[in-house]
Amino acid sequence: MVFLIQATQNRDGKAIQLKLDELIRAQKSARNIFADLEHATEEELREFETEFKALRARGLIKKGPPRLSRL
Repeated sequence: MVFLIQATQNRDGKAIQLKLDELIRAQKSARNIFADLEHATEEELREFETEFKALRARGLIKKGPPRLSRL
């Protein structure tokens, strides 16, 4: 049973990764390096994290998902 659940999760993860890769590829302003980010080194990941923290600090990236207003 555990094997079946793990296989399903791996398949779902791969499908999500492929969808994200397509979204990145489709955006002209996106950096294609993000499509292969799971193969980045720890140092590269830290550099990207630092970059995005700086962008958030400058207000160029929102800190969280938009809030839904109550009806």
